[in-house]
Amino acid sequence: MAKYKLWVVATAALLLLAGCTSIQSSSSSDTSSKSTKKLQTTGKVTDSMYEGVITNGQYKTSQTRGLTSEQSNTSFDVKSLENGLLTLSKEQFPTSKYIFQEGQSLKTTEAQKWLARKSKTNTVGLNPKDNGQTEPTKRNPLYLQQILEQDYLSQDGTLSGMSIGLGMNQVDYYTKEQYGATYQTKISTAMMEQQGKQMANKVLARMRQKKGMSQATIVIGLYKQATKDSLVGGTYFAYGVSKNGSTTIDSWHSMNQENQVFPITGDEKAVNQSDADAFTSFKEQIQTFFPNLSGVTAQAHYEEGVLSGLNVTINTQFYSETEIMSFTQYIATAADKYLPRNIPLDISISSVEGIQSYVGRASGSNSFTTHVFGSY
Repeated sequence: MAKYKLWVVATAALLLLAGCTSIQSSSSSDTSSKSTKKLQTTGKVTDSMYEGVITNGQYKTSQTRGLTSEQSNTSFDVKSLENGLLTLSKEQFPTSKYIFQEGQSLKTTEAQKWLARKSKTNTVGLNPKDNGQTEPTKRNPLYLQQILEQDYLSQDGTLSGMSIGLGMNQVDYYTKEQYGATYQTKISTAMMEQQGKQMANKVLARMRQKKGMSQATIVIGLYKQATKDSLVGGTYFAYGVSKNGSTTIDSWHSMNQENQVFPITGDEKAVNQSDADAFTSFKEQIQTFFPNLSGVTAQAHYEEGVLSGLNVTINTQFYSETEIMSFTQYIATAADKYLPRNIPLDISISSVEGIQSYVGRASGSNSFTTHVFGSY
């Protein structure tokens, strides 16, 4: 599954960086003369994606680049946090009108201070002070684990909006001594939400002080981090929008998202049993077709209890290129027959050498796209 994620990251990077275009705009000035400003962007291959900003021929990376990877419990959390915030942002900042820019206002050192505990030496810490207790139920846990900034520019390059993702812990992992055993403090959903909303207003007020943000639209999403043993990322559970310079979010929108791994194991209950059964039928069918399958798993994403996406990973060993081709074609046939319809579907087929082929279907489509990664 890690290789599948690596492939998804690489594919996303290629799509974002495909092409290069210049957007022309006229910037006003107090004088009678007008100057023309060029904003270089990556271009885009689909209307559902944002164009990204290029500066001096290079992609403009985040000022906190790498911080989310360091703070995440799993690699899946990194993608879920970022992709979920992008989805939230599209409601306020349509891809047809806005350009995406990695966060530039919040710097790494500043973000690290915000994520730390409040103390005499760190008055800006958003997490509560250390109360000196070390027992799981008595200590003050770290509620906030991650912070992510995304910027949205108008067509002339003006910073017009910002989205902030706050990654909240449902479990705070800690040690009582350096290099010691790891302990856990579990955080209730109610407390996680309460702390998240309080912290969001503090972050909002601070962001209003940043250059160009006094009147901009700011979206803040609250994200529940996955646990360390999870094979899927976390989900957003609430978001709020601040407009016209307001420094508090008075109205929050609840979100009902769930991620689940197929096949279901142990005592875990399926979000939707028919979806789980469909995957089991698909898995059993392809296992009878091709020998030595070492793993067939899927990540299912639910919105309001309804399946909205499925990522399938298949691992096996191939001995010839024709085996890969035949298996890929059969996967498309089996997926069409057994897996749920009318949802986006991504299937990666890998071996110890890496990704071998891909089968995909867009949302609402009845046809599959297949590709076998060859060599010369």
